[in-house]
Parts: sequence; structure tokens; C-alpha cells
Amino acid sequence: MTDTDRTRLRPATLPPGRPVDFALAPDAPARAAIAARLGIEGVRKLSFRGTLRPAGRTDWVLDATLGATVVQACVVTLAPVTTRIDETVHREYLAHMPQPPEGEEVEMPEDETREQLPQVIDLAAVMEEALALALPLYPRAEGAKLDDDEAIFAAPGVTPMRDEDAKPLAGLAALKKRLENDDGTDTH
Repeated sequence: MTDTDRTRLRPATLPPGRPVDFALAPDAPARAAIAARLGIEGVRKLSFRGTLRPAGRTDWVLDATLGATVVQACVVTLAPVTTRIDETVHREYLAHMPQPPEGEEVEMPEDETREQLPQVIDLAAVMEEALALALPLYPRAEGAKLDDDEAIFAAPGVTPMRDEDAKPLAGLAALKKRLENDDGTDTH
């Protein structure tokens, strides 16, 4: 199956024992909707191609490649930053998930690719989730950096608070050191 319109697959109705190939390439309006949901400026290109294959009698494995070109705002300058993303996506859909241990403190399983087998595998949702996970957390335009690596944020019309404003006693320590060096005596 290489039908870009069929994105929802029901494992119970798929041919037993045979893999199902898929290829998704959302059009411009669909990419714009994805960008809006992800809170980014744009998704210029997006493709999701792979295979959903049976694993045993009841489980399924999805192996795919995600290719995308996204535009995000630079965290420093807000200028648009274009990033190319090429990711391998792997999911295991298990009919019988192992039961998590019970207790107040439970460790998360190491294998995050395993999920309970749903009635419907939504390939578009898997694609969007994989894209969201692959986005750079702090995109920066080339050459963009904070002055002295200090972040200054304030609402419009409000004087921003600087790092040195938050450390009022730092000036006293410097003054004490200077006084000690000037007269050669210790102020203790």
C-alpha cells in the first residue's frame, strides 16, 4: 500500500503475515496545520515512509524514515531558522503489554518504542509525534548569541532585571577585597 490518503490502519483487518508499505507526504495546508499544532513557523517538506509488518501472531512493528524541513524562531533573535530533519522511527505494537510493577516508585521502562496495540494505528499521528520529538529544542540563527551569555527578559515597558541585580552582596565582596589589598590589613 502506497496510498498517501490512507493513514489509519486497522491491524485486525490487515493481510495476515504480510507487511504493509506506506508513504505519507502531506500537502501544504496539512503541513501548515502541523506547524500550527507544533508551535513552529513552518514545515516546508515532510515525508514519512516505511513498513508496518507483523511480528508473531498478534504484534506489529513499524519501521519508517521521517524526512522534514522545518522553520522555527531563533531562541535569541527570533529570526527564522531552517532545519533539515532525517530520523529513523521504530515502534512495536504489542497485543499483550507486560504489566508495569506496582508500587509508589516505579521506574520507566527503558524501551520507549513499545506500545499497546491499538485498534487503529494512525500513521499521520505517529509521523507528527516523531516530528515533534525530532525538533531542535533551542534553534539558533547562525552567529546568534546572547551578550555575555546573559538572558534578559522583561515585559514591554518594564526595566529588565540583570544577573548582577539578583546578587546585591556581590559588590560588597568585591569592595572588601579591594580594601584588603589597598591597606594591606585584614578586615576580619
